[in-house]
Amino acid sequence: MTVSAHPARPHAEASPRVWLVLGDKEGDNAQVYAIARALGWSCERRRIQMRAPWIVGKPRVFPSLHHIDRARSDTLEPPWPDLVITIGRRPSMVALWIAEQSGGRTKLVLVGKPSGMMRRFDLVIASAEIHLPPFDNVVPIALPLMGVEESRIAAAVELWRERLAGLPRPLVAFFIGGATRPFAFDRAVIERLIELARRVTAAGGTPYLSTSRRTSPTTVDALEVGLPASARFYRWTSGDPDNPYLGLLGLADSFVVTSDSISMLVEIIRLRRPLEIFELPPRGLGRLDQLPRALMRRLCAPGTASAGNMLGKRIVRGLHGFGLFDGTRDIPAFCRRLFERGLAVPAGAPLLPPQGEVPDDLGRVVAHIRDLLH
Repeated sequence: MTVSAHPARPHAEASPRVWLVLGDKEGDNAQVYAIARALGWSCERRRIQMRAPWIVGKPRVFPSLHHIDRARSDTLEPPWPDLVITIGRRPSMVALWIAEQSGGRTKLVLVGKPSGMMRRFDLVIASAEIHLPPFDNVVPIALPLMGVEESRIAAAVELWRERLAGLPRPLVAFFIGGATRPFAFDRAVIERLIELARRVTAAGGTPYLSTSRRTSPTTVDALEVGLPASARFYRWTSGDPDNPYLGLLGLADSFVVTSDSISMLVEIIRLRRPLEIFELPPRGLGRLDQLPRALMRRLCAPGTASAGNMLGKRIVRGLHGFGLFDGTRDIPAFCRRLFERGLAVPAGAPLLPPQGEVPDDLGRVVAHIRDLLH
């Protein structure tokens, strides 16, 4: 493989050349955009389109472009950047390939859980639902960095204000995700969501349910049929300009969100709006699946330099060295932390306005990235 030279920057103070390597998940991309805005540097976007087998399939992580459709993706050619910021399994493989082409000069920042080769990234930005080996390239943060820009919400409010004005209040927005390992999104979950919607109508309000890209067609059909007549329902469609999501963010009185949709949870929390989290139940052997996650939560937890704490971290590093642990998500623990902070309540519990302070680690992340380059 040919390695291209990385051109020297003309002045030490010049802004670095930064590429944002982006996939097709806008909730993921929002975190990369947030970092880019906070850095204040000129950033070039490199949007990646996947080949058919890998739109859903999960390739093994290594430096490669074999999984992308190069004809439909943005150009990847020198001069190579000083820094790549990316998120997700498939874009991370592209970032690793870019670093290889640059002869190792390009620094890599990965947001979220690595799916492999985590030591090859210069920084890994991991929010609290992710448990990772405590290496020196890991930057733990409390919440994912996504958040919807106020200007986008304001524009959506102008479009949706009249359309929602006649609906009985309170207007409760239900944002629906989908099944994710190891949690179920079965008939019992659907019936429970319908029951919560009926409670809203019984109180004189309006439930407005909006599905997402991960909601299965079977779930969408069952929800639409079972809802009370006064409910409103949106069937998610890719690229639809009539999607009510942003309008509801600005105009709904409160929210019910399924626990798999961490990006939607965080966007509402950052707006400091009343939020109920609908926790998905474990499916099949999912309860057993939670046991190793709980163990890793305990081993990876930050703490004092006690003998037990240090031993736990050595165990996790050792597991990683044998290829047995690259990281794991722990959604139930993340939800509990939000409840403890007073930022949300379990679905069906008495609804309260957010009580706790919303963590903001963006400045610390930016400082780490600037230190990385300078």
